[in-house]
Amino acid sequence: MAAPQRWFAFLRAINVGGHVVKMDRLRALFAELGFANVATFIASGNVIFDAAAADASALEAQIEAHLRQALGYEALTFVRSAADLAAIASYTPFTAAGGAHGMYVSFLKAPLGAAARTQLLALNSDNDEFHDHGREFYWLCRTRLSDSPLFSGGLLAKAVGVPTTMRNSSTIQKLAAKYGLA
Repeated sequence: MAAPQRWFAFLRAINVGGHVVKMDRLRALFAELGFANVATFIASGNVIFDAAAADASALEAQIEAHLRQALGYEALTFVRSAADLAAIASYTPFTAAGGAHGMYVSFLKAPLGAAARTQLLALNSDNDEFHDHGREFYWLCRTRLSDSPLFSGGLLAKAVGVPTTMRNSSTIQKLAAKYGLA
């Protein structure tokens, strides 16, 4: 069996849309899967754990099945290794972030296909700039996220066409720093 390694799970549909899960319950659900050193980071579905696994996709499927059974709804899960998180935290997708209100990271199950990438980049404007990189895409938003029609109108989700979960880049930076990855 492989030696345990640190993993980071980013869950979709946790503490939004009426799906409230206390962090102690979420940690217990991950511990039920046999994961060690389970911790959560802010109450938005960021779970850190150690597991003797080498395949993020297999971990995603295992966690999603367990959460679906325990919570009664689907909580899509996007798992990254410590090395992945370090690379995401250190990546600089935009050369100039002047005037930006925020930068966000959207996690994907797999890299975007050519058509989805084209649709995403077609959304670039004076207010919004997108960058696709690996299993993530980055959004530089020059207005409040809640004011963007790309977010509130669902246009972004339709353009990409695959499930994602999004985090503020400052959350990713803080998480990486907390675990010595930045």
